[in-house]
Amino acid sequence: MAEKSGLFHSEDPKVWQRTSDLYWDVIEAKGTKKKKLISLDKWYQEQLPPCIAARPQKHLTREELVKLMEWKLTRGKFRPRLQQLVASNPDGAVETCTGKAFELLPDVSAAINELCQLKGIGPATASAVLAAGAPELTAFMADEAVESIPGLTPVQYTLKHYLRYLEELQRKAAALSQASSDKWTPHRVELCLWTWEVAQKLCPNLLVSLESGEVEGRPKKKLKTK
Repeated sequence: MAEKSGLFHSEDPKVWQRTSDLYWDVIEAKGTKKKKLISLDKWYQEQLPPCIAARPQKHLTREELVKLMEWKLTRGKFRPRLQQLVASNPDGAVETCTGKAFELLPDVSAAINELCQLKGIGPATASAVLAAGAPELTAFMADEAVESIPGLTPVQYTLKHYLRYLEELQRKAAALSQASSDKWTPHRVELCLWTWEVAQKLCPNLLVSLESGEVEGRPKKKLKTK
């Protein structure tokens, strides 16, 4: 079982997998606008990634970037000004900039800097763009996930802080992959950390089920990730 200090300290892939199975239960428990969040999260986690992957050159459209920002603000802290700024970016600029960012990978630093040229985009939102198209290399800079890692509080929305966070996720993903027959990515690790931290606050009873591998007697809801 994970230590009380948090999931990040656990080295047991089974605990991480069971935490992953709780993701949609935690999403459903979060916020008064949960129907909107569920819809946006399904889109971000399950629909957007294959759309990006199917394109000859990976990129996001302006409409997708606006919706991604809506997802981010609904899931976290709502800042309407950011939504307005992102929507003010021209269609061509969004497609060109996001396309170049994906081409710059695996240089995550360069890709983040490229995306930050767009209005309303900082390292955290840039990380969400990259995680949607390259979850095997990157992860979203979710406050709860960052705060769950020792030495990374308080959260700083800078490239330097993001790279420190990503390095920790990459190490954990490699360790979990080695300890199991499963493929773990930084994005998948991030989702588990978010799930654990939010469940601790909103629905701690769900975490009790991790020892038995059952989620309150209900069928597990698999989270689709690459």
